[in-house]
Parts: sequence; structure tokens; C-alpha cells
Amino acid sequence: MSDLTYTLVSDGSSDAALMPILEWLLRGNGVKCAIQGQWAELRWLRRPPSGLAARLSTAVDLFPCELLFVHRDAEDEPSASRRNEIRRAVIEAFDDGRQPAWVSVIPVRMREAWLLFDETAIRRAAGNPSGRAVLRLPSLGRCEDVPDPKTLLQDILREASGLSARRRARLHIGPMMRRITEYTRDFAPLRTLAAFTALELELQEVITTNGWERR
Repeated sequence: MSDLTYTLVSDGSSDAALMPILEWLLRGNGVKCAIQGQWAELRWLRRPPSGLAARLSTAVDLFPCELLFVHRDAEDEPSASRRNEIRRAVIEAFDDGRQPAWVSVIPVRMREAWLLFDETAIRRAAGNPSGRAVLRLPSLGRCEDVPDPKTLLQDILREASGLSARRRARLHIGPMMRRITEYTRDFAPLRTLAAFTALELELQEVITTNGWERR
């Protein structure tokens, strides 16, 4: 039984937090073989590619895969516009026939909205699992409506740390944000969000088309 390899292309290093979510979705939709995932780190290149198509092409050259996840936050754009943007970039990047299967990952606004639902994971990521501070988590149904989920999540992590104001100011929030998904056991609650459902449906189709559930 061969491994399934995938590569995640995203805007920043903190987006590597999406990988546990993607692997949970692959498992939950029938992939039983070993999964080898990698985040396409391109910033170390002497001349990092600019433009989405160039980044996709370079990512697959350096991180070969069967499945390519392309992450773009919707932010203020309709998700359909982002999806069309990704589709055009994939066509441009792989016009030589080496196109892998691909899936678009388009959270509403920012992917931090998908990290705001698991209080236990947030407390563990903040290094204070037994903390009792009241965290201002939005209801799951409102997560994608938060105007600035990144700033909100950062503030919540500082509060969850239980540290003094002076020590909170010195916290390295980025690694904490990335750890949240590592501590989350079940992403099923996110299925109530339209953007997450769209991701899962697209992934289901790709899995079935390629027969990966039969490996």
C-alpha cells in the first residue's frame, strides 16, 4: 500500500496549522494508507517566486506530491472569486501536463476563524491547560463573521496563558497559534461552517476520482 503525498501551498508559515485539519479530512473521507504531508516553505529560496502560479509550480518541483492543497483566505473577496483565482493559477502553473490533483482551501476572512472553537486546545496551546480565565470565544456559528479573527485569537491566547501583562507582551504567539490544531482531536464541529463544508466536498470528489480510498 503506497503512501499518499500532499503539499500545502499557503501565504505564510502560520498556515501550516492547517495540516492537521487536512489530514483529519483525508482520514475521515476514506484514506487509509499512510499520509505524507509537507508545507511548501519557499522563503528560503534565493529568489522566492512571486505570483500564485509561480509559487505552485515551484512548490511541486521542490515538494513533489499527488495532491496539492492551495490555501487562500477569502478575506473581503467572495469565495468563488478566490476559487477562480486558484483555478487560473493551477492551469498556468501546470500547462505542461504535470498537474497534480488539487483542492482549494478558502476559509472566510482568515483561517484563524477555524481555530476559535476548541477551548481545551487553545488553553493547551497557550501552555496553561488548567487555566480558569474566561475566554471570549465566539459561538461556532459566528466564527466566520468575526472581522479580525487573527487579532482576536492572539488576544485569547494571551488571556489563556494566565501570565501577567508584562510577560504576555513577550509571548511568541505564532507558535501557539500553530499548536492549536495539533491539540485538537475532532474538527467535526467545523462542518457547520459553509467554507469548511465546501473544502470537504471538493476533497471528497478528488479522493473518489483518484481511488485513494481503495489504497
